[in-house]
Amino acid sequence: MKKIFLTSIIAVFLSFGLFAQRYAYVDTQYILENMPDYVGSQAELDRIAIEWQKEIEAKFANIDQLYKKYQADAPLLPEDMKQRREDEIINAEKEAKDLQKKRFGNDGDLYKKREELMKPIQDRVFNAIEEFSRSKNYAFVFDKSGALTIIYADPKNDISNDIMDKLGITPTN
Repeated sequence: MKKIFLTSIIAVFLSFGLFAQRYAYVDTQYILENMPDYVGSQAELDRIAIEWQKEIEAKFANIDQLYKKYQADAPLLPEDMKQRREDEIINAEKEAKDLQKKRFGNDGDLYKKREELMKPIQDRVFNAIEEFSRSKNYAFVFDKSGALTIIYADPKNDISNDIMDKLGITPTN
């Protein structure tokens, strides 16, 4: 009987502790979009991606020209010449696909460039969130811009502007 009573009292005290925890949410996308560094880095990434895409498109356009020329010349070419031209087209196509994978693949150049440009900015934001949360004794801080689904969020619990103040950012929207 004593055990049940003691367990009940401990459970009640623990549940009060859980209800007393503070929580907040933040919109990291909103914060990042108001950071000039982030906006500049995103513009740089977009510029690089467009440049690389044009480079790849030029290679595929060249392959298309090689193929059309081959089709026009094929009836007049001897078998060994046909084979060489087909190999040339296949190799050019493989080279273009390899370049596309190198630039835009999972661990490609664009991914690495994004890591190089964005990671320091994101780290600054997350460090500011962590510092602010610790100073205000928040047990949980949710990011409403991520995959977490928040059906309702009271604006009084939104600390996005506080984090922007900590980072020295003035909201633009």
